[in-house]
Amino acid sequence: MSNTIVTNRKAYRDYAVLETFECGIELKGSEVKSIRAGRINLEDSFARIEKNEVILYNTHISAYEQASYLNVEPARPRRLLLHKSQIRKLIGQVSQRGLTLVPLKAYFSTKGFAKIELALCKGKKLYDKRESIKRRESELAMRRILKSRRK
Repeated sequence: MSNTIVTNRKAYRDYAVLETFECGIELKGSEVKSIRAGRINLEDSFARIEKNEVILYNTHISAYEQASYLNVEPARPRRLLLHKSQIRKLIGQVSQRGLTLVPLKAYFSTKGFAKIELALCKGKKLYDKRESIKRRESELAMRRILKSRRK
């Protein structure tokens, strides 16, 4: 199983997730140590397809203190590693249907590679968000009632 480091909880609130992809991320040496320490932030990050490559923007990986002069810019764009067929599929879906690419979580695979779970998402409207909150609260109330009846 994988070792999850951080999840993008805002993405689940603001977007309806249609499909997910596991992709590698191109990192410099000190960035890997920072991620292992849990110093990565996926809030407000997104991905774009440029020149048949998937680029991740606004992902903040804090500088690793012990790396001294070898540190890189914390919020630089980073390339995501996907198969060509997956990239072609994403190009078609993002351009035709107006969907967005949003990272859901960062984790290390069983082999020790840093991975990003990228999702193909459709933005939720305000009333959709309210509807999902209502549904969640009603399910929670049902569970409470069932739990109290068991006692």
